[in-house]
Amino acid sequence: MASCCTAKFRFSISSCRAARSPRPFPGSLIHSFPLFHSPFARPMKPTNLRSVSASTEVSAGAASSTPTFSWNDVVRVSQPEFNPNDSSNLRGFFDKIKACNRGAELQSEFLPFVVEDQIVGYIHKGFAENLRSFEDVFILSKDNCDGGKLMLHQSLKSADDRTRAVGEVIKCLAENELIPGIRNELFPVTSSYGAPVFFSLERAAAPYFGIKAYGVHMNGYVEKDEQKFLWLGKRSLVKSTFPGMLDHLVAGGLPHGIACGENLIKECEEEAGIPRTLSSRAISVGAVSYSDIDGHRFKRDVLFTYDLKLPESFVPNNQDGEVESFKLIPVKHVANIIKRTDFFKTNCNIVIIDFLFRHGYITPECFGYLDLLQSLKSGDCS
Repeated sequence: MASCCTAKFRFSISSCRAARSPRPFPGSLIHSFPLFHSPFARPMKPTNLRSVSASTEVSAGAASSTPTFSWNDVVRVSQPEFNPNDSSNLRGFFDKIKACNRGAELQSEFLPFVVEDQIVGYIHKGFAENLRSFEDVFILSKDNCDGGKLMLHQSLKSADDRTRAVGEVIKCLAENELIPGIRNELFPVTSSYGAPVFFSLERAAAPYFGIKAYGVHMNGYVEKDEQKFLWLGKRSLVKSTFPGMLDHLVAGGLPHGIACGENLIKECEEEAGIPRTLSSRAISVGAVSYSDIDGHRFKRDVLFTYDLKLPESFVPNNQDGEVESFKLIPVKHVANIIKRTDFFKTNCNIVIIDFLFRHGYITPECFGYLDLLQSLKSGDCS
């Protein structure tokens, strides 16, 4: 079978070369890189936590490594007596927010990706060199005034034409192992939520083009014995990202062509076996956002958040093989897991911290309350 690189285009992929342009982002017609809100200007005093044992500790940055912790480990570190002195200390929460907002100092290494005079993403200068050979699809301008930008070829007028042409390039890059983990799922490329969609892009390529990606995350909770519990999932060990780590009851990316509410209902059925009669009761409660730079990847994610109160009798049952198991844990103990460990998939921490605010588990009496609240929207929430 012929390589897609030769089947559709006449150009080969150039080697990835590190760009050395010191010029900033465009400063006139096109606005510069979005500012990061930093809630960490006044670092909080660390506490002397008893560390989780080496066999159970997981690095937040090791997204593709396989953790070794069990539910017994999760329950053990969640107990108040595991560290009785950290009940009102928010430092552990700040650390989790910071882990989702890395690389602010690397902003100058990225160029804006512009479609129809709108910035739709940011691409690393080094990674952009891989696109030079696809001159029928991409144009890399190098302007002495604005430092350059990535654009689509002017012949690509319609969204369908752009989706097809860019999709062929993504296949080539994937064949050359420059974009791993192809999902065969399309994300909309737009300047902001609800704005016109310029084209659709393979999900795995989204962080390499720095487009805004949207998702739905749902907290499934139960009230019994006058306290609240959260259903948590443990991701399958065969997942390509964050295998074996803790997750929400339900979460998923927002593909092109489906509304948030309908996507949530679909994910509820697939991930937890929640019937539509229950999932349709989920309440939209807002959104969180983050901006994370890791090498050539720039994640600009907005997560729409939902709460669903479930009956005590409900027990989740995964349908798509992506969740290994579930466990119901008191909300106060879930907060301890976030503060004390790196057991959760990183962006889940933000959504659960938001839940803790809204349900009164984090109060104004806690030092750093407002800074932490603001940090839940550290990314461009638009």
